[in-house]
Amino acid sequence: MQHEKFRSGIGRNRILRFFCGALLCMLCSIALAAPLPAQWSFRLLPGDAQSQAHPGLDAWRPAQVPGSVHTDLLAAGVIGDPYVGAAEAGLQWIGLADWEYRARFDVDAATLARRHAELRFDGLDTFAEVSLNGQPLLRADNAHRSWRARVDGRLRAQGNELRIVFRSPIRTLLPQVQAMPHRIAGNYPSPYGDEPADAMVGNFARKPAYHFGWDWGPRYVTAGVWRDVHLDSWDARRITDLAVRTDVLDDQRAALTAQLQVEQGEAAGSARVTVEAFDPDGRRVAAVEREVALRPGDNRVQLPLEIAQPRRWWPVGYGVQDRYTVRASVQGADAVTRRTGLRTVRLQRDADAEGGQGFAFVINGVPVFAKGANVIPFDAFPARVTRERLRRDLQAARDANMNMLRNWGGGYYESDDFFDIADELGLLVWQDFMFGGGMQPGYDPAFRASVVAEARDNVRRLRHHPSIVLWCGNNEEETAWKDWGHGKQLTEADPAFAAQVWQGYVDLFGNDLRQVVAEEGLGVPYWSSSPGNDLDAKANDSRRGDKHYWDVWGGPALPATAYLRETPRFMSEYGLQAWPRLSTVDAFAARDEQAIDGPVIRAHQKFMAGKGNERLLHYIEREYGTPRSFPDFVYLSQVMQAEGIELAALHHRASRPYTMGSLYWQLNDVWPGASWSSLDYYGNWKALHFHARRFFAGVAVAALRDDDGVTRFSLLNDGRDAITAQWHVRVMDVDGRESARQQETVTLSPMGVTDVARFVDADLLKGHDPARSVAVFELLHDGAVLARRLVHFVPAKEQALAAGQLQAELHADGDRYRLRLQARGLVRAAWIDFGDVAAEPEDNAFDLLPGETRELVVRSRADLPTLRAALQLRTLGDTLHAPSVPSR
Repeated sequence: MQHEKFRSGIGRNRILRFFCGALLCMLCSIALAAPLPAQWSFRLLPGDAQSQAHPGLDAWRPAQVPGSVHTDLLAAGVIGDPYVGAAEAGLQWIGLADWEYRARFDVDAATLARRHAELRFDGLDTFAEVSLNGQPLLRADNAHRSWRARVDGRLRAQGNELRIVFRSPIRTLLPQVQAMPHRIAGNYPSPYGDEPADAMVGNFARKPAYHFGWDWGPRYVTAGVWRDVHLDSWDARRITDLAVRTDVLDDQRAALTAQLQVEQGEAAGSARVTVEAFDPDGRRVAAVEREVALRPGDNRVQLPLEIAQPRRWWPVGYGVQDRYTVRASVQGADAVTRRTGLRTVRLQRDADAEGGQGFAFVINGVPVFAKGANVIPFDAFPARVTRERLRRDLQAARDANMNMLRNWGGGYYESDDFFDIADELGLLVWQDFMFGGGMQPGYDPAFRASVVAEARDNVRRLRHHPSIVLWCGNNEEETAWKDWGHGKQLTEADPAFAAQVWQGYVDLFGNDLRQVVAEEGLGVPYWSSSPGNDLDAKANDSRRGDKHYWDVWGGPALPATAYLRETPRFMSEYGLQAWPRLSTVDAFAARDEQAIDGPVIRAHQKFMAGKGNERLLHYIEREYGTPRSFPDFVYLSQVMQAEGIELAALHHRASRPYTMGSLYWQLNDVWPGASWSSLDYYGNWKALHFHARRFFAGVAVAALRDDDGVTRFSLLNDGRDAITAQWHVRVMDVDGRESARQQETVTLSPMGVTDVARFVDADLLKGHDPARSVAVFELLHDGAVLARRLVHFVPAKEQALAAGQLQAELHADGDRYRLRLQARGLVRAAWIDFGDVAAEPEDNAFDLLPGETRELVVRSRADLPTLRAALQLRTLGDTLHAPSVPSR
C-alpha cells in the first residue's frame, strides 16, 4: 500500500511539498545572521563590594552566551542549583554585584572586506556598558530591546575583544528611588534585605519584572547577555525589515502590500526590487518586480501582491493553519523572507442595551470563543528555554483543546520559536507589553522613549505571526491605581505628583503604545490594560471589557461556586493553586523535608510570602477535609484546583455569547513549586490539565450546581455545524442503583449554547440520600458518550465514598501497555501514577461510575514488571476513607 500511495498524485504532492518546504527553509536561512562566534568568559567586576564576601570571583571563568550570571556561576560550581532546597536567600548577593563579560573573536576576510559592519545585541540584561577593542561602543539600559552599534573600520582579523560591564539594577536605581519624596507603587518587596521594602526598583527598570520575585517564582535579579550577539556586514545596501500587510482577504483573493525597509549607503542610487510569494506547498503564486530610487539612509519601499483563492490561517478548531512565505530581494543586498498566515482579526466591542460592552475576537469574520490560559516565563533564566520545551508546553495547550494563550506582561517578549510554534498549532496569542504591575514612571520622557523603542523593536520582530491577535499595554496597572488604593494613597500624599503620574500613565499606555501598534502592528488591535475597557472609568468591570476575578482564591477567598455568580464579557484571569506531582517535589526537596509547613516546602510556595499552604488548606478542607499526609495534601490540592477551575470554565462557556473568553491562570511554571499552573516545570500534566482537555472540548456538557441546590444544564458546541444527539440525566447511588432517568433528542446549535433545563436537588434526588447519590449528565451520539459531567449533592468529605473501589490490570500490547480499570463503586478523581518511573497514561484525573470499565494506553520504555511494581492508584475514596498512613 505504501508503494502504491507514493506512485499516486497524493504521494507526488507530498514529495513536492517536502522539497519546496526545504527550499523555503534554505531561503529563510539566508536572512538569518549566525550568532557571533566567540569565546565568552565572565567575572565579578574587580573592586566590587561583593568581592570581600566572595574572594576569587574576579578571575575570568568560562561563560555561556546566551545566558545569565546565575547559570554561569552554577556551571562554574560557584553556587548550587538555585531551584533545590531553600537556596534563594543565600543568592541575593548576585543581584547586588557588578559583573563583566568578555568575548574574544576573529573576523574572516570576507566580512572585513565589506564596507559596513554592525554589532547587534538582541538582549542585554540590563544596565550595560559595552566596549570593543578598548573603545566605548554603547550604553544599554533596556533588556527588552535590541541594541546596535556600527563597527565600520574597528574590527581586526584576529584578537578582537568585546567587553560588557553589567551594573547591578538595584544599586543603579536605588538612589533615585530613595530620593523621591513620594514613591509610586512597586510589586513584591524583597524578603531578603537586598532592597528596602519601601523603595522597590523593579518598575523603574526595563527588565523582566519577575526577576524581582513573584507569587509563583523566586527572586533572582540576574544579569548577562541573555540573547544572541550578531556581527552583520554589507556593502552598498541591506534590507533591514520586511512586513506583509493584508489589505483585502476573502475567498477569492488576497490583496497584500509588501513593506520593505532598505538602508542605502553613502551614495544615492537605484536598484531592482523583487517580491515573491510562495503558497503553503512551496509553489510561487505571486511576484512583482520594480526599479526603485534609493536615497542615502533608510528607505521605505512598498510593493503590491495579489494571491488568487488564498488559503487562510485559522485558529485550531476552525480550520487549517496554512502559511505563506514572502521573499524580498534588492539588487546588491541579501534576500529576506517572512513566513506568515493570511487572516483578519477584529476585536468586537458591541454595546448592549444594559450599558455593557462586549469583548470578542473575530478571526476571518468568525467570532471565536477563546479557551485557554495565561503564560508566564518558562524559566527564571530565559536562555535555558529551548525550542523543545516550548513545543512541549504549547503542544500540551493544544492537546487540552485550548485555542488562545495570553503572554503575561511581567516576563519578557517571547522568542521567535514560541510564536512560530503557536502559528503552526493554531494558538491565538494575546500579547502584553512587558509591564506586570505596580505603576510605571511614564511621567519621565526618557523612560517613555525607551519603552517606545522597545515596543517598536518587538512589534516589528513579531508582527508577521498570524497567531498574535492583540497587543495589550500592561497587566493590572490601571486596576491597581483605581481599585487597590495606589492612586488614592498617592493623591492623599501629593495630589500634584499623583496627577503627573496618572497623566504619564495615559501618555504611555493610552497614546504612545497605541500609536506604535497602529503604525507597526499590521492591523492587530491594541488594548491599554488588562483588566480594563481601554481607559474607561472602571478598570475591572464584568459588564465591559476583560475581567480578572480573584475573589475566589484571593481577596475574600470565596468558595469555587462563587465563579457561577461572576459572568464577565471575557475572563482573562482566574485561578486556584495546586502542588505539582510528588516526583517533581522530589527534585527540590528530600523526602524528610516534605511537610506542609516545612522550610523547603515554604520556600517553594511563594504566595503570601510562603504561607500560601494555609490558603490551600482553606480550600481543601472546605470540600475534602484535612489531609493526613503530605502526599494526600498534594493530591487533594490538584483535585480541588481541577474541579474548581472546571466549574468556572464551563460557566463561562455556557454564558456565550455574553461571555466570549475563558483564560485561566496559568498554563506553565517558571520553576518547580506550588502555583496556579496546569503544567508543572517539567511539563507534567496536573489534574487540571486533564480536566481542561474535557471542559475545553469542542462539545461539552455544562451541568453546574450552585450552593442553592439548582443545577443549570447546558450543552456546548464550538463547531461550525449543528449536531443532533441525545442527552441523558441519570441519578444513581454510589453502588450503581439507578433511581431516576430522563432523556431527549436535541440539536446543538453551531458555535453556541443549547440550554436544556434547570434542576433542583429535590427533583433529582426524589427523597434519596444526597450523601449516597450522584447525578450523571451525558450527551450521546449513536450510543457513544460525547461528553459527561457528574453532579454531587454534598461536599466530598461528606459523601459515602469507599476505599478500594478501583481494580487495575496492566498488560503489554506490542510497543505499549494497556491499563484496564474497573470500578466496583463510584470512583472520583482516579489518579494513575508510576512514581519515579517514566510512564504516561493517555488520560488521568477522571471519574468512573459503579461497574464501569476503562482501558487506557500507557507509554513507557520500562519493562512490564517494573511498571507493575511502580503503579500507584489514588481515588478520593481511598484518600478520604482509607486507614490512616504515616505522614511523609
